[in-house]
Amino acid sequence: MLNAGVLGAGHLGKIHLRLLNQSEKYNLIGFYDSSEENGKKVEAEFGYKYFNSIEALIDAVDMVDIVTPTLSHYDCARQAIAKGKHIFIEKPITNTVEEAETLRTLVAEHGVKGQVGHVERFNPAFKAIKHQLNNPMFIEAHRLAEFNPRGTDVPVVLDLMIHDIDVILSVVQSKVKSVSASGVSVISDTPDIANARIEFVNGCVANLTASRISLKNMRKTRFFQKDAYISVDFLEKKCEVVKMKDAPEIPGDFDMILQNAEGIKKQIYFDNPEVANNNAILDELETFADAINTNTKPIVTLHDGTEALRVATMIIDQF
Repeated sequence: MLNAGVLGAGHLGKIHLRLLNQSEKYNLIGFYDSSEENGKKVEAEFGYKYFNSIEALIDAVDMVDIVTPTLSHYDCARQAIAKGKHIFIEKPITNTVEEAETLRTLVAEHGVKGQVGHVERFNPAFKAIKHQLNNPMFIEAHRLAEFNPRGTDVPVVLDLMIHDIDVILSVVQSKVKSVSASGVSVISDTPDIANARIEFVNGCVANLTASRISLKNMRKTRFFQKDAYISVDFLEKKCEVVKMKDAPEIPGDFDMILQNAEGIKKQIYFDNPEVANNNAILDELETFADAINTNTKPIVTLHDGTEALRVATMIIDQF
Protein backbone atom coordinates (compact mmCIF):
# COMPACT_ATOMS: atom_id res chain seq x y z
CA MET A 1 0.00 0.00 0.00
CA LEU A 2 1.24 3.47 -0.91
CA ASN A 3 1.26 6.16 1.76
CA ALA A 4 -0.92 8.97 0.38
CA GLY A 5 -1.61 12.55 1.38
CA VAL A 6 -4.10 15.08 0.03
CA LEU A 7 -3.49 18.78 -0.53
CA GLY A 8 -6.79 20.65 -0.36
CA ALA A 9 -9.87 19.68 1.63
CA GLY A 10 -12.59 21.48 -0.25
CA HIS A 11 -15.61 19.79 -1.87
CA LEU A 12 -13.56 17.54 -4.20
CA GLY A 13 -10.71 17.14 -1.72
CA LYS A 14 -13.07 15.59 0.82
CA ILE A 15 -14.23 13.08 -1.81
CA HIS A 16 -10.61 12.14 -2.53
CA LEU A 17 -9.90 11.78 1.19
CA ARG A 18 -12.86 9.43 1.63
CA LEU A 19 -11.92 7.27 -1.36
CA LEU A 20 -8.22 7.06 -0.51
CA ASN A 21 -9.22 6.11 3.03
CA GLN A 22 -11.37 3.21 1.80
CA SER A 23 -8.97 2.08 -0.96
CA GLU A 24 -7.00 -1.13 -0.44
CA LYS A 25 -4.14 0.30 -2.52
CA TYR A 26 -3.44 3.35 -0.38
CA ASN A 27 -2.75 4.12 3.23
CA LEU A 28 -4.15 7.61 3.85
CA ILE A 29 -1.67 9.46 6.07
CA GLY A 30 -3.50 12.78 6.20
CA PHE A 31 -4.07 16.09 4.47
CA TYR A 32 -3.15 19.77 4.37
CA ASP A 33 -5.50 22.69 3.70
CA SER A 34 -4.48 26.35 3.50
CA SER A 35 -7.39 27.22 5.80
CA GLU A 36 -6.49 26.01 9.28
CA GLU A 37 -10.10 26.51 10.33
CA ASN A 38 -11.35 24.21 7.53
CA GLY A 39 -8.52 21.73 8.19
CA LYS A 40 -9.38 21.40 11.87
CA LYS A 41 -13.07 21.09 11.02
CA VAL A 42 -12.48 18.26 8.51
CA GLU A 43 -10.14 16.52 10.97
CA ALA A 44 -12.76 16.72 13.74
CA GLU A 45 -15.59 15.56 11.50
CA PHE A 46 -13.91 12.69 9.64
CA GLY A 47 -10.87 11.78 11.72
CA TYR A 48 -8.28 12.33 8.98
CA LYS A 49 -4.99 13.71 10.30
CA TYR A 50 -4.49 17.42 9.56
CA PHE A 51 -0.92 18.54 8.85
CA ASN A 52 -0.16 22.20 9.53
CA SER A 53 2.24 22.58 6.58
CA ILE A 54 2.60 21.33 3.02
CA GLU A 55 6.20 20.34 3.72
CA ALA A 56 5.27 18.13 6.67
CA LEU A 57 2.62 16.28 4.66
CA ILE A 58 4.87 15.77 1.62
CA ASP A 59 7.64 14.36 3.84
CA ALA A 60 5.24 11.79 5.33
CA VAL A 61 3.91 10.21 2.10
CA ASP A 62 4.82 8.40 -1.15
CA MET A 63 2.07 9.98 -3.27
CA VAL A 64 0.66 13.50 -3.11
CA ASP A 65 -2.93 14.03 -4.33
CA ILE A 66 -3.27 17.71 -5.34
CA VAL A 67 -6.87 18.92 -5.10
CA THR A 68 -6.19 22.62 -4.52
CA PRO A 69 -7.34 25.58 -6.68
CA THR A 70 -5.72 25.51 -10.13
CA LEU A 71 -3.51 28.54 -9.44
CA SER A 72 -1.59 26.59 -6.78
CA HIS A 73 -1.24 23.28 -8.68
CA TYR A 74 2.20 24.13 -10.05
CA ASP A 75 3.78 25.16 -6.73
CA CYS A 76 2.30 22.17 -4.87
CA ALA A 77 3.43 19.71 -7.55
CA ARG A 78 6.91 21.24 -7.80
CA GLN A 79 7.47 20.86 -4.06
CA ALA A 80 6.29 17.24 -4.09
CA ILE A 81 8.37 16.26 -7.13
CA ALA A 82 11.50 17.89 -5.67
CA LYS A 83 11.19 15.50 -2.71
CA GLY A 84 10.79 12.48 -4.99
CA LYS A 85 7.05 12.02 -4.49
CA HIS A 86 4.57 10.79 -7.11
CA ILE A 87 1.82 13.30 -7.92
CA PHE A 88 -1.84 12.95 -8.79
CA ILE A 89 -3.02 16.38 -9.87
CA GLU A 90 -6.59 17.50 -10.52
CA LYS A 91 -7.55 18.99 -13.86
CA PRO A 92 -6.63 21.38 -15.33
CA ILE A 93 -3.04 20.29 -14.75
CA THR A 94 -1.78 23.84 -14.11
CA ASN A 95 -2.68 27.46 -14.79
CA THR A 96 -0.43 27.77 -17.87
CA VAL A 97 1.00 25.45 -20.52
CA GLU A 98 4.51 26.59 -19.57
CA GLU A 99 3.98 25.43 -15.98
CA ALA A 100 2.66 22.07 -17.21
CA GLU A 101 5.68 21.53 -19.45
CA THR A 102 8.01 22.38 -16.56
CA LEU A 103 6.29 19.74 -14.39
CA ARG A 104 6.74 17.16 -17.15
CA THR A 105 10.47 17.93 -17.21
CA LEU A 106 10.75 17.77 -13.41
CA VAL A 107 8.93 14.42 -13.21
CA ALA A 108 11.34 12.93 -15.74
CA GLU A 109 14.37 14.35 -13.92
CA HIS A 110 13.29 13.00 -10.51
CA GLY A 111 12.07 9.63 -11.76
CA VAL A 112 8.56 9.94 -10.33
CA LYS A 113 5.14 9.40 -11.90
CA GLY A 114 2.31 11.83 -12.47
CA GLN A 115 -1.33 11.50 -13.43
CA VAL A 116 -3.94 14.17 -14.18
CA GLY A 117 -7.51 13.88 -12.89
CA HIS A 118 -9.38 13.79 -16.20
CA VAL A 119 -12.03 11.59 -14.63
CA GLU A 120 -14.27 11.10 -17.68
CA ARG A 121 -11.70 8.66 -19.10
CA PHE A 122 -12.85 6.37 -16.28
CA ASN A 123 -16.56 6.96 -16.82
CA PRO A 124 -18.06 3.46 -17.23
CA ALA A 125 -20.06 4.46 -20.32
CA PHE A 126 -16.92 5.73 -22.08
CA LYS A 127 -14.90 2.69 -21.00
CA ALA A 128 -17.62 0.43 -22.43
CA ILE A 129 -17.37 1.87 -25.96
CA LYS A 130 -13.79 3.13 -26.20
CA HIS A 131 -12.58 -0.01 -28.03
CA GLN A 132 -15.27 0.55 -30.69
CA LEU A 133 -14.12 4.07 -31.52
CA ASN A 134 -12.23 3.70 -34.78
CA ASN A 135 -11.12 6.87 -36.56
CA PRO A 136 -14.21 9.05 -35.90
CA MET A 137 -14.43 11.95 -38.36
CA PHE A 138 -17.07 14.11 -36.66
CA ILE A 139 -17.57 14.53 -32.92
CA GLU A 140 -20.17 16.60 -31.13
CA ALA A 141 -19.98 17.23 -27.37
CA HIS A 142 -22.43 19.04 -25.09
CA ARG A 143 -21.57 19.66 -21.45
CA LEU A 144 -24.22 21.81 -19.79
CA ALA A 145 -24.49 22.51 -16.08
CA GLU A 146 -26.81 24.44 -13.81
CA PHE A 147 -25.17 27.49 -12.27
CA ASN A 148 -22.90 26.82 -9.29
CA PRO A 149 -20.69 29.59 -7.87
CA ARG A 150 -17.95 27.00 -7.25
CA GLY A 151 -15.65 26.96 -10.27
CA THR A 152 -16.52 30.38 -11.67
CA ASP A 153 -13.00 31.63 -10.90
CA VAL A 154 -11.93 30.09 -14.23
CA PRO A 155 -13.52 30.22 -17.73
CA VAL A 156 -16.07 27.52 -18.49
CA VAL A 157 -13.52 26.04 -20.92
CA LEU A 158 -11.19 25.14 -18.01
CA ASP A 159 -14.04 24.26 -15.68
CA LEU A 160 -16.18 22.02 -17.92
CA MET A 161 -15.12 21.85 -21.58
CA ILE A 162 -11.63 20.56 -20.75
CA HIS A 163 -13.20 17.19 -19.84
CA ASP A 164 -14.41 16.78 -23.43
CA ILE A 165 -11.18 18.16 -24.90
CA ASP A 166 -9.23 15.43 -23.09
CA VAL A 167 -11.65 12.66 -24.12
CA ILE A 168 -11.53 13.78 -27.77
CA LEU A 169 -7.72 14.08 -27.82
CA SER A 170 -7.50 10.54 -26.39
CA VAL A 171 -9.66 9.23 -29.24
CA VAL A 172 -8.45 11.21 -32.26
CA GLN A 173 -4.95 10.06 -33.14
CA SER A 174 -4.03 13.21 -35.03
CA LYS A 175 -2.57 16.64 -34.34
CA VAL A 176 -4.79 19.70 -33.96
CA LYS A 177 -4.79 21.78 -37.15
CA SER A 178 -6.91 24.76 -36.13
CA VAL A 179 -9.30 26.01 -33.48
CA SER A 180 -12.13 28.53 -33.73
CA ALA A 181 -14.33 29.50 -30.81
CA SER A 182 -16.65 32.02 -29.23
CA GLY A 183 -17.61 32.60 -25.61
CA VAL A 184 -19.98 34.81 -23.65
CA SER A 185 -19.76 36.06 -20.07
CA VAL A 186 -23.27 36.18 -18.64
CA ILE A 187 -22.91 36.10 -14.88
CA SER A 188 -19.16 35.72 -14.24
CA ASP A 189 -16.10 37.77 -15.17
CA THR A 190 -15.03 34.96 -17.52
CA PRO A 191 -17.09 33.18 -20.24
CA ASP A 192 -19.96 31.08 -18.87
CA ILE A 193 -20.94 29.57 -22.20
CA ALA A 194 -18.61 28.64 -25.03
CA ASN A 195 -18.55 26.85 -28.35
CA ALA A 196 -15.41 25.57 -30.04
CA ARG A 197 -14.63 23.87 -33.32
CA ILE A 198 -11.43 21.83 -33.42
CA GLU A 199 -10.10 20.66 -36.79
CA PHE A 200 -7.51 17.90 -36.89
CA VAL A 201 -4.87 17.22 -39.54
CA ASN A 202 -6.56 13.91 -40.47
CA GLY A 203 -9.81 15.74 -41.34
CA CYS A 204 -11.72 15.00 -38.14
CA VAL A 205 -13.83 17.88 -36.82
CA ALA A 206 -15.00 18.22 -33.21
CA ASN A 207 -17.71 20.65 -32.18
CA LEU A 208 -17.85 21.33 -28.42
CA THR A 209 -20.36 23.32 -26.39
CA ALA A 210 -20.05 24.01 -22.68
CA SER A 211 -22.30 26.05 -20.42
CA ARG A 212 -22.56 26.59 -16.68
CA ILE A 213 -25.77 28.64 -16.85
CA SER A 214 -28.15 26.00 -18.19
CA LEU A 215 -31.53 25.02 -16.80
CA LYS A 216 -30.61 21.33 -16.83
CA ASN A 217 -27.47 19.21 -16.69
CA MET A 218 -26.25 17.39 -19.79
CA ARG A 219 -22.99 15.60 -20.59
CA LYS A 220 -23.30 13.90 -23.97
CA THR A 221 -20.80 13.20 -26.73
CA ARG A 222 -21.59 11.72 -30.14
CA PHE A 223 -18.97 10.11 -32.38
CA PHE A 224 -19.58 9.56 -36.11
CA GLN A 225 -17.30 7.19 -38.00
CA LYS A 226 -17.51 4.99 -41.06
CA ASP A 227 -20.47 2.63 -40.68
CA ALA A 228 -21.13 3.60 -37.04
CA TYR A 229 -22.67 6.20 -34.75
CA ILE A 230 -21.67 6.03 -31.07
CA SER A 231 -23.28 8.10 -28.34
CA VAL A 232 -22.01 8.42 -24.76
CA ASP A 233 -24.07 9.92 -21.95
CA PHE A 234 -21.45 10.69 -19.30
CA LEU A 235 -24.11 11.93 -16.86
CA GLU A 236 -26.50 8.97 -17.06
CA LYS A 237 -23.62 6.51 -17.68
CA LYS A 238 -25.30 5.08 -20.76
CA CYS A 239 -24.08 4.46 -24.29
CA GLU A 240 -25.59 3.62 -27.65
CA VAL A 241 -23.84 2.07 -30.63
CA VAL A 242 -25.59 2.05 -34.01
CA LYS A 243 -23.74 0.21 -36.77
CA MET A 244 -24.28 -0.45 -40.46
CA LYS A 245 -23.33 -3.48 -42.51
CA ASP A 246 -24.15 -4.79 -45.96
CA ALA A 247 -27.77 -5.88 -46.06
CA PRO A 248 -28.54 -9.60 -46.39
CA GLU A 249 -29.96 -10.71 -49.74
CA ILE A 250 -33.17 -11.76 -48.02
CA PRO A 251 -33.82 -9.42 -45.07
CA GLY A 252 -35.74 -10.64 -42.06
CA ASP A 253 -39.11 -9.16 -41.19
CA PHE A 254 -37.63 -6.97 -38.47
CA ASP A 255 -34.36 -5.98 -40.18
CA MET A 256 -33.86 -2.24 -40.63
CA ILE A 257 -32.66 -1.63 -44.21
CA LEU A 258 -31.55 1.64 -45.82
CA GLN A 259 -31.02 2.09 -49.55
CA ASN A 260 -29.11 5.02 -51.06
CA ALA A 261 -29.54 6.65 -54.48
CA GLU A 262 -27.10 4.18 -56.05
CA GLY A 263 -29.18 1.25 -54.83
CA ILE A 264 -26.68 0.11 -52.21
CA LYS A 265 -28.49 -1.45 -49.26
CA LYS A 266 -27.23 -1.34 -45.67
CA GLN A 267 -28.63 -2.97 -42.58
CA ILE A 268 -28.78 -0.94 -39.35
CA TYR A 269 -28.24 -2.82 -36.11
CA PHE A 270 -27.63 -1.94 -32.48
CA ASP A 271 -24.55 -3.14 -30.63
CA ASN A 272 -24.96 -1.62 -27.19
CA PRO A 273 -22.33 -2.92 -24.76
CA GLU A 274 -22.98 -3.57 -21.11
CA VAL A 275 -21.92 -0.69 -18.86
CA ALA A 276 -20.22 -1.87 -15.68
CA ASN A 277 -20.87 0.15 -12.55
CA ASN A 278 -17.82 1.82 -11.02
CA ASN A 279 -16.61 4.82 -9.04
CA ALA A 280 -14.62 6.76 -11.63
CA ILE A 281 -12.63 8.82 -9.11
CA LEU A 282 -11.65 5.70 -7.15
CA ASP A 283 -10.71 4.02 -10.43
CA GLU A 284 -8.41 6.84 -11.53
CA LEU A 285 -6.68 6.91 -8.13
CA GLU A 286 -6.24 3.14 -7.98
CA THR A 287 -4.97 2.79 -11.56
CA PHE A 288 -2.36 5.40 -10.63
CA ALA A 289 -1.30 3.21 -7.71
CA ASP A 290 -1.00 0.29 -10.15
CA ALA A 291 1.16 2.39 -12.49
CA ILE A 292 3.48 3.30 -9.60
CA ASN A 293 3.72 -0.26 -8.26
CA THR A 294 4.29 -1.87 -11.67
CA ASN A 295 6.37 0.98 -13.11
CA THR A 296 4.01 1.41 -16.08
CA LYS A 297 2.58 4.47 -17.80
CA PRO A 298 -0.41 6.12 -16.05
CA ILE A 299 -3.65 6.15 -18.04
CA VAL A 300 -3.84 9.97 -18.09
CA THR A 301 -0.27 11.23 -18.28
CA LEU A 302 1.08 14.70 -17.60
CA HIS A 303 1.55 14.91 -21.38
CA ASP A 304 -2.18 14.27 -21.84
CA GLY A 305 -3.03 16.92 -19.26
CA THR A 306 -0.66 19.39 -20.92
CA GLU A 307 -2.15 18.85 -24.39
CA ALA A 308 -5.71 19.26 -23.06
CA LEU A 309 -4.65 22.53 -21.42
CA ARG A 310 -2.88 23.63 -24.61
CA VAL A 311 -6.06 23.19 -26.69
CA ALA A 312 -8.17 24.81 -23.95
CA THR A 313 -5.82 27.81 -23.99
CA MET A 314 -6.08 28.02 -27.79
CA ILE A 315 -9.86 28.16 -27.39
CA ILE A 316 -9.75 30.82 -24.66
CA ASP A 317 -7.39 32.94 -26.78
CA GLN A 318 -10.19 33.21 -29.39
CA PHE A 319 -12.53 35.02 -27.02
